[in-house]
Amino acid sequence: MDPCKKILIVEDHPIFRMGLSELINREQDLEVCGYAMDVSEAWRMIEKNKPDMVITDISLKNSDGLDLVKKINNHYKDLPVLILSMHDEFVYAERALRAGARGFIMKHEALEVVVEALRQAIDGKLYLSEKIKDHILSNYVVRSHSKSEQSLERLTDRELEVFKMIGQGYRTRDIADKLFLSVKTIGTYRERIKKKLNVKHANELVSYAVHWYKDGSVNPSPKS
Repeated sequence: MDPCKKILIVEDHPIFRMGLSELINREQDLEVCGYAMDVSEAWRMIEKNKPDMVITDISLKNSDGLDLVKKINNHYKDLPVLILSMHDEFVYAERALRAGARGFIMKHEALEVVVEALRQAIDGKLYLSEKIKDHILSNYVVRSHSKSEQSLERLTDRELEVFKMIGQGYRTRDIADKLFLSVKTIGTYRERIKKKLNVKHANELVSYAVHWYKDGSVNPSPKS
C-alpha cells in the first residue's frame, strides 16, 4: 500500500480546522501532518514536515493566504496548494490560480467535494466549481471587449487585500501596521482603489468595502 499523503492545514479558525482535520484523517490514503495559523508558521511547518500538499484559507492571522501560495510557488513548485475559503470565488479563484494554487473551493461545499478537490490537486489537476470555470472562460472571451468600471477584478492582489481590510473596519494606520507598510503607502493604495472602482469619496469607499465584505457580492453598488 502506498504511504499516506501528508497534508498541512493553514487555517486560523480552530473549529473549522478541527472539522477539516477529521474529514481528511478519515480517508485511508490521506493524513494531516500539521497545522498553522499564518504564513510564517506555515512556512516553518512546510520545511519541518515536508507535506505532500497544503490547504489554506485566504484570510489568516495577520497574513494573507495568497502570499503563502506565491511563496510556495516560488520555492516549492511541485507542492500543490488548494484554497478553501469563505471569500467570494468570483473575486478570488482566478487570482488564486495566477498565484500558483491548484484549485479554489468554498467552505460551504459538501464534504465529498472537498475530498475530491484534494485528490485532484494532489494528482496535479486543477479543481474549480463548474460555475467558476464558466465565469473564467467568459471573462477570457470578453475581457478585451468590455469591463465594468466597478469590477473588483481591476484591483491588484495588494489593492484587494487593502480593500478587504477596509471592509473589515480597519483604519489606515491599522492596515499599515498589519501589512508592515507606511501610512502614506496605504493612502496611495486607497486612492488607486477609489479610481479603479469609480468611487469619489472616502466614506463611499468604506461603505462599498463593508457592503462587499459582509454581503459577499462581487460588485455591489458603492452607494447601497
